[in-house]
Amino acid sequence: MTNEYRVVQWNAHKKRYDLILISGIVLYLTLFLALGKVLFPPPAEISIEILLIRALGTCAIILLHLILMVGPLARITPKINAILYNRRHLGVTFFIVSALHATIVIAYYGGFGVENPISAVLSGGYRSGSIPFEFLGFLALLIFALMASTSHDFWLANLSPGVWKLMHMGVYIAYTLVIGHVVLGVIASEINIIYLVLVTLGAVTIVSLHLSAGVCEIRRDHRMISVAQDTHWFDVCGVDEIPPDRAKVVQINTDERIAVFKHNDTVSAISNVCAHQNGPLGEGKVIDGCVTCPWHGYQYLPECGQSPPPFTEKIPTYDIRIEGRRVLINPRPNEPGTAVKPAHFDPLPEIPPLEPIDA
Repeated sequence: MTNEYRVVQWNAHKKRYDLILISGIVLYLTLFLALGKVLFPPPAEISIEILLIRALGTCAIILLHLILMVGPLARITPKINAILYNRRHLGVTFFIVSALHATIVIAYYGGFGVENPISAVLSGGYRSGSIPFEFLGFLALLIFALMASTSHDFWLANLSPGVWKLMHMGVYIAYTLVIGHVVLGVIASEINIIYLVLVTLGAVTIVSLHLSAGVCEIRRDHRMISVAQDTHWFDVCGVDEIPPDRAKVVQINTDERIAVFKHNDTVSAISNVCAHQNGPLGEGKVIDGCVTCPWHGYQYLPECGQSPPPFTEKIPTYDIRIEGRRVLINPRPNEPGTAVKPAHFDPLPEIPPLEPIDA
């Protein structure tokens, strides 16, 4: 999180993330090339250029599946948030690997004729009687290029989170094109069915995870609190149901989810939607007195919904009070950044341990 635009907002976590990611890619490419040479000795050897094309292509496919799996897995288990936190780094890295794959393909298959290398490859002119599956890959690469070039927070802030998110949903269109590119490419040049099996398993996994995550979200919505519309204060939970420095997420009727945070013997209610990328604030925790989004670390003061200076992000707050040990909320949101006095409660007295009884 930063109040000014930077090329990369480095911190220790991001450095470890990128180091592991790059090391994994280098290791995969090295093993792929080494195994290719071992498994296909002369005279059936495969040229280093084709091995590199296949290594980069399969590496890109694996990275793309990881990217598409992170989102739904994070909705199913918070343990994936550490990977989700820097998914844009993963996306940009995936694009670079894909672009290298495409560059070598164009240079190797289209760079030795009289026709323009790009048009020669996209038309399948170097092959006779085959489907030009390369064009599908090219369209997908254009979408990935748009997503990679607009991944920075500059575009997120200026396009608005809603528009930015909608534009980046194009990854599913690109994924469909990639599947077509791979399947048609395998049909055109391979006789081993293992590639089709692996791609099918990958697609089934992606669809299954998204459906599972959707079911989990629907179940959460069905647990919403339903009350009469003319009621102004709704009993949402007990104070002791909320873990310290954590939140209980509630939903009243069909309104937005509300995150009720407990911190220092007080409770505050804010929107569950982060102003950065609509992340689930209620799945985060209070760090240094600030509600911290689990997706990208954006922070908000629970008593006013404002990011601490010099940051300027704001989210809606809700009026809150305590009766007995029950938390009551007015579900009508205040304007983003509106200060609301946290509701105080008396902590439960500590029960002293029982004295051992002498025999």
